[in-house]
Amino acid sequence: MDKFSNHVKNILHGFFLTVGTTVAEPSTILPLMIQHFGGSPMLIGFFTALQRGGAVLMQLFAAYKAQHYARMLPYLRRVFLIRFLSWFLIGVAIWLFGKEHPTLTLWCIGLGLFIFSFSAGFGAIYFREIVAKIFSHRFRGKTMAWRQFFSGLGALLSGAVAAWVLERFSPPYDFAYLFMLSAVLMGIGLLAFATVDEPVKTHFETKIESFSAFLRHALEILRNDRQLQIQVSTFLLAYGYLIAMPFVILDAKETIHLGGKEVGILITTQMVGAMISNALWGKLGSLGRYRLVAIASIAMKLAAILLAFFADTLGAYGLIFFLFGAAGDGSRIASSNLILILAPEAKRPLYVAVQMNIVSLGMFFSILGGALLHVGGYHFLYGVTTLVLAAAFGLSFWLKENSTKF
Repeated sequence: MDKFSNHVKNILHGFFLTVGTTVAEPSTILPLMIQHFGGSPMLIGFFTALQRGGAVLMQLFAAYKAQHYARMLPYLRRVFLIRFLSWFLIGVAIWLFGKEHPTLTLWCIGLGLFIFSFSAGFGAIYFREIVAKIFSHRFRGKTMAWRQFFSGLGALLSGAVAAWVLERFSPPYDFAYLFMLSAVLMGIGLLAFATVDEPVKTHFETKIESFSAFLRHALEILRNDRQLQIQVSTFLLAYGYLIAMPFVILDAKETIHLGGKEVGILITTQMVGAMISNALWGKLGSLGRYRLVAIASIAMKLAAILLAFFADTLGAYGLIFFLFGAAGDGSRIASSNLILILAPEAKRPLYVAVQMNIVSLGMFFSILGGALLHVGGYHFLYGVTTLVLAAAFGLSFWLKENSTKF
């Protein structure tokens, strides 16, 4: 475990994957792009959920199929290929149809985002299992913090490139070039992780032959494991910030002038927050303080939404996106490590799938956000988001950093 070569490849994967996906950042570029093609706030919320939430549909099935996989890497490589092609072809579709056929373009973007996210339902299970096999609990916190630090650096570079492209080229070709270029860069990271040294798994439970029996077994585990229930509830509600996050950029657009330069600044600020915070998250992770990471990251989300009530300058919005960046990385480190600590080795894919499948429903909160914005405006939207995050913050104090059950 903890090979330096695997550590480097994990970091490279995070760096280039973030470079690629930042061009459709749900809090900045994606809402502006959908709005350009005539999309409503409801559609923006739906597409934001589609990019992040399509994976929820397949995670339990992926865990069921992976019960007795001795190695996950061959299957993960297939997922990587599908994700690369779907992302690249979004750019091609925008380039071909964006000028004359905006409705068709929106359909193509939606399909591409769905395939990209849908395939991640398999990839997330394979990736988490590989990471659990190649890194120890303590080192995993360190390597994931470094991964997220360099992911933030990649997003900084991506934000600068995105700002230049948005200023240099006119819509919709700027969006097309961003997707095609980012797909190529993303591919470098996918190739890096596709070559990690994965050990063969030898500990298995009796294989459950039918998917329906597998689902019943998953529900039984959820009913009987109190700490799993707390973790699932906490991180599901922590996704409550997505109720408002995709629409903060639209609020900013109405309040202050937003050109390509300003959008680039906000993207960069968000990623600086992610980078700087990972020094803290990595230190806490190396000490096994994942509950504290969860508490702090949820508090940052809550602070960002409260600030959105009063923001009226570029600096204020910059602070909001800084907090979004820091909080997002903290939540990911806390949730991914707490579930791997809680789960016994033989049931690890099942535990990961149960938590991710339920928690990932929070990625669809942006659809609710679009409806709330349509009905009550920005203050109503921020108010509901604040209540949800306050509930998550309260639950986070009940999380445990060590499992004594197994």
